[in-house]
Order: sequence, then structure tokens, then C-alpha cells
Amino acid sequence: MAQQSLYNEFMQIPIITRIYTTACVLTTLLVQLDVVSPFQIYFNHELILNRLQLWRLFTSFFFFGYVGFNFLFNMIFIYRYSRMLEEGSFRGRTADFAYMFIIGGLSTAICGCFTQLFFLGQALTLMFVYVWSRRNPFIHLNFLGILTFKAPYLPWVLLGFSLLLGGSVVVDLVGIAVGHVYYFLEDVFPYQPGGQRLLKTPSLLKWIFEGTVDPAYAVPPEERPGGFNWGNQENQNDQQPVD
Repeated sequence: MAQQSLYNEFMQIPIITRIYTTACVLTTLLVQLDVVSPFQIYFNHELILNRLQLWRLFTSFFFFGYVGFNFLFNMIFIYRYSRMLEEGSFRGRTADFAYMFIIGGLSTAICGCFTQLFFLGQALTLMFVYVWSRRNPFIHLNFLGILTFKAPYLPWVLLGFSLLLGGSVVVDLVGIAVGHVYYFLEDVFPYQPGGQRLLKTPSLLKWIFEGTVDPAYAVPPEERPGGFNWGNQENQNDQQPVD
């Protein structure tokens, strides 16, 4: 009974978020059990291009370090913000969310070629956080019970937290930069005079995920990308904790 309940809960997770978080957990377990070495899965564009070790282009997004605080912290953020995007502004648009994943992954990998990043998952997570935060500008968040701020400041709070812990902020900056470019091209530029939507989801992705779209679902105005008067919808009492 408990197993069935757990399975049902797992299957309720949106498909893209479910696939990605599962891949991250399985990859970490394989490394933790010494079945796979981190040296076999880290991002190295020379090995990818010259030796055709193409799996590194994917596996470098799945590993967040051995099981510990950093792994749990990133898993919480991946699950939380990827799911909120997929069930929020991308609800009923699974193909568009998958395309965002692809664009974010490729952009992060390109940046990784010039920044010596070996594992790219954290940057991708920051991209999700950035896009979600810009689409929910009036939600109030509480970080570790210490800071209260509006959602758009969340990526910068995380960057400061990384700096406080003595880590490199390059990966955070890459994630923020990729997220900002996506947000601008998807949510800002199409609504400017003479603008147009450049990030059009390929028909192949729409065909693959056709069965996952709920035809009866209509995205509320406050969740639509761009074109909404957020200033009239501010809710000062809407506050969420940041895990």
C-alpha cells in the first residue's frame, strides 16, 4: 500500500521534472557506489568533439557531487522550481518546457567551454530559478528564516550564499546569464515594437509531447509570459519559504 502510494506520488510529478530529477538521483547513486567515476561523466568539450564521448554532454548535468548538503540543496531547488515552472507558466505546454531545457542545456554547455565548468547542473538550476523569479515578481520569499525578499532577488541571494560558503560564483553567473537571455527572448522581446518570438518550439517536440497537453487548460493571465500588468496584481501577503 505504501509502495503504491509512493509510486502514485512519483507519477504525479510533471514528466520533464520527473525525468530530470530521476536521472540526477540515479547518476549520483552510481557515483556514490563507485559504479561510475566522476572522471567518466564530467564536461570536457575536447573529449566530446575529438573522441566523440557524447554522453558527457548529458551526464555533466546530472551530477551534483556526492550525497551531502550540496546534493540535497540542489535537488530541492531542481524539484521545486522546475516543477513550479512546469505546472505554472508551462502548464499544458510540455513541449515548450522541454525546449527550454534544451536551449538552457546547450547555452550552458557553450558557456562551459569558456569557463572551465566540469558539471553544469547547478547552472541549469539557476536558470530555472531566474526564469521563475522573473515571472513571479511579487511573490515574497523567506530564505533560511533570515531574509525576506521578492522573488526576482532570489538568484542574487543564492549567488551571495555561494560566495559566503567560499564557492565559485562562476557557475551561478552562467546560470543567471542564460536565464536572463531566455527570459528576454521569450518574455520581453516579442512584446516590444517590431519584436517577434524567436524561440519557437520545433514541431517534433510538439509531436512527441502531444499526449501530455491538456486541451482544456487555459493559462491564467498572471502566469502568461510577458504582456501582463503585474503592478495591479501585487499581493504583499503571498509569501513562500525558500528551502
